[in-house]
Amino acid sequence: MQVQVVDYTSPNAAEQFVKSLKETGFGVLTNHPIKQEIVESIYNNWYQFFTSEAKTDFAYDPKTQDGYFAPEISETAKGHTKKDIKEYYHIYPWGRIPAELKDEIMAYYELASNLAQELLDWVEKYSPEDVAAKYYEPLSNMIKDTPNTLLRVLHYPPLKGDEEPGAIRAAAHEDINLLTILPAANEPGLQVKRNDGTWSDVPCDFGNLIINIGDMLQEASGGYFPSTSHRVINPSGKASTKSRISLPLFLHPRDEVRLSERHTQRTYLDERLKELGVK
Repeated sequence: MQVQVVDYTSPNAAEQFVKSLKETGFGVLTNHPIKQEIVESIYNNWYQFFTSEAKTDFAYDPKTQDGYFAPEISETAKGHTKKDIKEYYHIYPWGRIPAELKDEIMAYYELASNLAQELLDWVEKYSPEDVAAKYYEPLSNMIKDTPNTLLRVLHYPPLKGDEEPGAIRAAAHEDINLLTILPAANEPGLQVKRNDGTWSDVPCDFGNLIINIGDMLQEASGGYFPSTSHRVINPSGKASTKSRISLPLFLHPRDEVRLSERHTQRTYLDERLKELGVK
């Protein structure tokens, strides 16, 4: 089954979208409310930030997890030994944000968070009755007034040829959160793992909005919605000389929200951050 590209304005968009999530872990929306102009502007402005020395003034705080993560302390995906070839910045409404970038990125954070609530309502509406019964509260309510939803601005730098053997831009992994909302990056490379173990390119036309399931939704749905492995592969040829900017919004419930009998959002998140080696 291929990841479905769904027109957000279609009368049956919600049903088609949730069907794709269930079958592949991913769904792609076109004609959605997030305008390409703001995404392009964010990509350009944060590229300037990542290629400047100013980024070192915002080095991440290990306790709060906000700020700039340099390549040397980037994530090592669960089950892997090589660090990803990337640097990134963690944005929370309460966190540190460069003053000249704050208004634009926070406007995007609010816009994408509002759309996310609608998409979680879609997921709940088209969850089978026995699955919906597992949700301790409405899915969209889980992220209401949450301080935990994370916007990550990712920079995959051009490849120089001296990268550690076996390292790629983002090794195969699953996301931790409920859903991830991702505008298509300025360069391709995102792939999803199929049920048969092969890899398939995610439709990444500039302007698409890519959504995937995270482990927390898998946990909350008792495994009905799969948190699917995905990765960002290294480009070849001329593309390897280009930077890749990506802007995932990771929907995290409030700390106390119960996902299942065994986990709240906080216990689940702490467990995974330790596995990633960033806490």
